[in-house]
Amino acid sequence: MAHDDTERPGPEGPAATSRARGADPAGGDAAAEGWPALPPPLRARLAEIAGTALAGLPASDVPAPLRRLASFTPAKRARLGAPALVGRLEQDPAFRTAVVAWWAENRPGELELPAGGSATGAGAAAAAGPATGGTGTGEAAPVAAAPVPDAGIARAGETDPLPAPVDKLDAAAVALLTADPLARRRVAEVGQTGDLVTLRAERDEALAKVDKLTAELDRARVELVEERDRARALVGEREAEYQQMRRRVSEQGARLRTALDARTELEAEVARLRAGVDAEIARARTECAAERERADRERRRADAAAGQVAAARQAAREARRGDEVRLELLLDTVSGAISGLRRELDVGAGGPRPADLVAGTAGDRAGGGGQGAAPADGLAALDALLGVASVHLIVDGYNVSKTGYPDLPLADQRSRLVAQLGALGARTGAEITVVFDGAAVVAAPVRGSRGVRVLFSDAGVIADDVVRDLVAAEPAGRPLLVATSDQEIVRWVRRRGAHTVASAVLLRRLGG
Repeated sequence: MAHDDTERPGPEGPAATSRARGADPAGGDAAAEGWPALPPPLRARLAEIAGTALAGLPASDVPAPLRRLASFTPAKRARLGAPALVGRLEQDPAFRTAVVAWWAENRPGELELPAGGSATGAGAAAAAGPATGGTGTGEAAPVAAAPVPDAGIARAGETDPLPAPVDKLDAAAVALLTADPLARRRVAEVGQTGDLVTLRAERDEALAKVDKLTAELDRARVELVEERDRARALVGEREAEYQQMRRRVSEQGARLRTALDARTELEAEVARLRAGVDAEIARARTECAAERERADRERRRADAAAGQVAAARQAAREARRGDEVRLELLLDTVSGAISGLRRELDVGAGGPRPADLVAGTAGDRAGGGGQGAAPADGLAALDALLGVASVHLIVDGYNVSKTGYPDLPLADQRSRLVAQLGALGARTGAEITVVFDGAAVVAAPVRGSRGVRVLFSDAGVIADDVVRDLVAAEPAGRPLLVATSDQEIVRWVRRRGAHTVASAVLLRRLGG
């Protein structure tokens, strides 16, 4: 673009210089007042114009806050940087002039209005564009923000309408960018156009609804006429049916009167018969009630007898089963004692024999008033008792676990103790039962491990009572070993003939 005209002195030189600095009477005041409130479409158009030019402007013409937007695509730049771009266009005349000059140089004709419009084109605004000032400093002077007089631009106060082909949105944008005195009017026209479009859309929608309602009304009228015709035809049919029904009713009335007379005679006969039948029924009911009472008494007597027979049979079965179990345990004990005695005789070792222990236990348990069996105070005595055939080891669970590993949770104590007792049972072949308080169980109970019987006391029952029941349930003569440090249980089970071992001694054998 040529800039010689702006550098030559002439009668219009000072005025052009004044307009370039935004101080001319036509445009300077409008720029100083600031832009009016912009409709959203106009803000979007200004952002699009500035965003398109931003990538092509020299870095020196791009304000620092907008430089990061130069790397975006034009669409993304206009969408994300719209507030910053529009604000910079309004506040920075130099940036606004640079944008207008870029459009005039790179895309001429796209932002220009035809002659007779209210705003100058971008080319006219750029005619006074980046030129060197008369100071000789070499710096670029700002592009004139106001239109030049010979560009066919409407003056302040003129009200010429825009040419028909001109878009009001572009006209308002160009007017704002070139500081046109009619910029506010063009912005107002854009807002009015948006309102007019909205009103027209609402009017068209209302007219469409009116047409739809009119069509529905016509259809309803046609349906009403058809319904009326059908109703008239239906009324005629119903009238004929009514007359026919009246004749039938008259005939049925005559028959009904005859039937009523016959019914009166039959009712009288039925009343006579009913009087005799009622007496027979009363006598039959009395006899039936008496027979029912006798049958109920016999049934209750038979039920009671059947219950007594079933209870007797159940008691007999339980007694027989208990006797069989006790007999089996005694046989196992005697057999084990004999086997142990034979082993001792073959080996020739001294010391107490298993038969002696069993015999002493049986005597104490049978008598119930002696001092009881001796406790197992050491590992040797414990191993000797565990080596006795058919020995039954009963463990007070929490008494042992809390002695050996009190820091563990109760569930972990149970699992560890049961696992160790399972290993002991596998080594010795002894029958092992461990009893825990059921009230302390808050998770799933531990199941038996490798032949260990795990019992939990019922609600309201402590494990000590379960241990006593286990000792009392064993037949006299079977060797029993109770592991606990509770002295009350120790005294009780020893009086019953059972041997005892302290929890600490058992834990030493378990390796815990």
